[in-house]
Amino acid sequence: MMTPGGGKPTGMVLNLGGFAGVFVFMQAAVKGVTRVKNTLLLWVSVGVFGFFGSLARYGVARLCGRISTLFPFGTFIINISGCLLLGWFLTYAQSRLSIPDPIRIGFAVGFVGAYTTFSTYMFESDKMLSDGASIRGILYIIGSVVLGLLAVRAGVIIGHRMS
Repeated sequence: MMTPGGGKPTGMVLNLGGFAGVFVFMQAAVKGVTRVKNTLLLWVSVGVFGFFGSLARYGVARLCGRISTLFPFGTFIINISGCLLLGWFLTYAQSRLSIPDPIRIGFAVGFVGAYTTFSTYMFESDKMLSDGASIRGILYIIGSVVLGLLAVRAGVIIGHRMS
C-alpha cells in the first residue's frame, strides 16, 4: 500500500477509499486527546479544590485550637461541618444544579476531602485513649460519629428542601 505522496504509510491508515481512512484515524486521535484533556482537567480540579480545602482546614483548626488544648475542637468541628457540607452538596448539586464534572468532583473529592480529617480524628482518639483520657476519648469518638451522621442527614434534608 502506498500513501498519496508515494511512500509507505507510517501510521494506522485504513483503506476505506482514498482519504476516508486518514479521516477515521484523525477522528480517533482527536477523541483520544479529548479524553486525556478531560481526565487531566479532573485531576487538576481535584488538586486546586484540595488546595483550598486544606487551607480552610488549617484555618479552622488554628482558630479552634485556641479554645482548648484538652479536646480537639478543631478536628471535631471540621469533621462535623465537612459531613454537613458533603451531605448538602451531593444531595442538592446532584438533583438540582447542572454542575460540570470538574467542579462537582473537584469540590466533593478535592475540597471536602482535604478539609475533613478522619485520619487525624482516629489518631487523636487513639492518643486520648492511650494517655488514659478514656472518657474524653470515647465521648470524642461517639460524638463525632453521632453528630457526623446527624450532620449528613441535615445536609440531605436541606438539599431536598432546596430542590
